[in-house]
Amino acid sequence: MQKIEIHTKSRPSAVYCGEGAFLAAQQFLGENEVFVVTDENVWDIYGEDVEYLFPKAHVCILPAGEKHKNKSSLFRILDEMLAAGLHRSSYVVALGGGVVGDMAGLAAAMYMRGTHLIQIPTTLLAQVDSSVGGKTAIDYKNVKNVLGAFYQPERVYCDPKFLQTLPPREIRCGLGEIIKTGVLDGALGEKILQNADKLTDLDFLRSLVTDCVRFKARVVERDETESSGLRKCLNLGHTTGHALELRYGRRSHGEYVLIGMWLESYIAEGEGVATAEHSAWVRSLVSLAEKKIPAFPNVRECVSNALLDKKNDRAGVVSVVLSKAKGEFEEYALSSEKYAEYLSRLEEGRR
Repeated sequence: MQKIEIHTKSRPSAVYCGEGAFLAAQQFLGENEVFVVTDENVWDIYGEDVEYLFPKAHVCILPAGEKHKNKSSLFRILDEMLAAGLHRSSYVVALGGGVVGDMAGLAAAMYMRGTHLIQIPTTLLAQVDSSVGGKTAIDYKNVKNVLGAFYQPERVYCDPKFLQTLPPREIRCGLGEIIKTGVLDGALGEKILQNADKLTDLDFLRSLVTDCVRFKARVVERDETESSGLRKCLNLGHTTGHALELRYGRRSHGEYVLIGMWLESYIAEGEGVATAEHSAWVRSLVSLAEKKIPAFPNVRECVSNALLDKKNDRAGVVSVVLSKAKGEFEEYALSSEKYAEYLSRLEEGRR
């Protein structure tokens, strides 16, 4: 098991990656008061483990899925925390994917102005991205992650045992964020390309989890709250991905990030931000997990969703994070009309 430390101004954090991390979480928490937040899918698989490792824990079981990442679920968590009589010394444990982690993290930040927070991510996407770095949020009025806070977990435990029970689609969802990191870190990108036949191999995925956590830790340490702009690199593919996700649903967040990176590579190329060669390299990475880009009817309607993205700082302008070269990015502003023109590439889908 490897330990990756993250030194931020608000609170130091440590991420533990490897076999036995789940058990290590139990050993760390010991006799402390524990409040576990999870969802129905995770509880069906790991409920007995939770009851064995944390026999005295209060457990809040939420319905699963992004559509439940809302104020009703958030206040259900807070209501149950209050009913359990939690104190600021209690530990909130987020056991689940990104939706659970985001909501439990926000509840921990709000309750008594902050309780202890531990993240135990059970999906590949949550292990490589959402559990690390302290972003917490809920969706509100059809805008993703618009209500939230930066609140660092004290510890994150990434145990590969959880990957064994994931369906193939959840693996592909995680690959969306892994490939995003590979675009931002050229060495990791080449590692992924050279091992394209191992992207469903759990041992190889375990090594990629550690690589991605290390990369994100370096970014978060230098720009915890996106104040300098560096952390915005982690939004690569997300402007378009979020807009499509809100409009069409059905696919996973990671799949939409892949589609967003594919389209935004054409924006980078068309706007002269990146060379055609580099943009093709980005698309070659995307194609490892998303073989065929699907068609989206009436895709220009997504402009209204993109205009609500948190990165935008002017009315009528869409801000996208583009890959300039391996390890380099640029935040680029497009008029809504120009962005709509690029979106039209998705009307028929592309190979």
